Amino acid sequence: MPSDSSPRPSSSSSASSTLDAVRSRYAVGARERVPELCCPVDYDASLLEALPDEIIERDYGCGDPSRFVREGETVLDLGSGGGKICYMASQIVGPEGRVIGVDATEDMLALARKWQRDVGDRISWHNVSFRHGHIQDLALDLDALAEWLAKHPVATLEDHARLEAEVARMRREEPMVPDASIDAVLSNCVLNLVDGEDKPRLFREIERVLVRGGRCAISDIVSDEDVPEALRSDPELWSGCISGAMREDRFLDAFADAGLHGVEIVEYQSEPWAIVAGIEFRSITVTAHKGKTGPCFDHNEAVLYNGPWLRVEDDDGHVFERGRRTAVCRKTFELLGRPPYAGTLTPISPLTPVLAEDAAPFACVGTSLRTPDETKRGVLRDDVAPGVCCGPDEC
Repeated sequence: MPSDSSPRPSSSSSASSTLDAVRSRYAVGARERVPELCCPVDYDASLLEALPDEIIERDYGCGDPSRFVREGETVLDLGSGGGKICYMASQIVGPEGRVIGVDATEDMLALARKWQRDVGDRISWHNVSFRHGHIQDLALDLDALAEWLAKHPVATLEDHARLEAEVARMRREEPMVPDASIDAVLSNCVLNLVDGEDKPRLFREIERVLVRGGRCAISDIVSDEDVPEALRSDPELWSGCISGAMREDRFLDAFADAGLHGVEIVEYQSEPWAIVAGIEFRSITVTAHKGKTGPCFDHNEAVLYNGPWLRVEDDDGHVFERGRRTAVCRKTFELLGRPPYAGTLTPISPLTPVLAEDAAPFACVGTSLRTPDETKRGVLRDDVAPGVCCGPDEC
């Protein structure tokens, strides 16, 4: 579980002790192995061959989100730690791709950067960079801020005002990770280290940096029950990825609340990683996608839900009943033809395409059916009866 974030329980004193515990524990984890910080994970051994033992031994993860990376993509790893997932993803995206790791712990960043040239030489390309920042604030580069502070020390209220103005300018004009610049966002057991009040912001940041059609793959520790205040206030349990764990259903809801769609559990650890006060903590990997926002226009398109369920409902409230042609807008039609929906619904295009300039606004609220007459409108077709095209030996 790579280190990141600034957990802050209810009181200021407990916030400070929790943050100190997280930083201290993962700073130690960068220098020596801390076995209790990781779950057993079956990584692709071929991708580990180029990595030094020091990085492999100092990795603290609970899943393998690198499995969801594709060739040529720009990938962002949140809480990149010693760089293990970054260097694995680098081999998958290839020389045309790019991988960015973000972490808040300087010791972990030093470990990752230490091997940057060596690993690049081993795999024959150099496409990985590491940046210092908080994963719930991907616009602010802490290395750049430190450089500015070295030249502009803060000693007065006027200095503080200039600092705040510079931070706002950096986020606006020189963001560490710009809007819509990332194809795939990964994270391996880090989101639980972010304070509960900051978690919605974190998920919004994931949505912000993804390109339209991009996706995230997040491995993390979740709980089957709410974590009580007594556990959330324990700095050691927080730094051990216990106190900050979200309840599993709320973890999934957080992706949808941030505007992502197609939220799906792709890995679920059957046996809990830990049990504390009767609460089960386990690893899951969730994928989600960006691209459901935008205007809705009617192109006379429909989708047919194939089953096996009697009906399903998407994140926008459209209900698709098995075997029934459901009317959808062009945006939804295209979205349902891509992962993770592709193959579960049959697309039905009109025989006469509706041009963009002729498409009327579509009320994407509720559910309506599309009659066959609508998709065939404006087309005269000859009858073709069975046997018309058949010869004596074949059809």
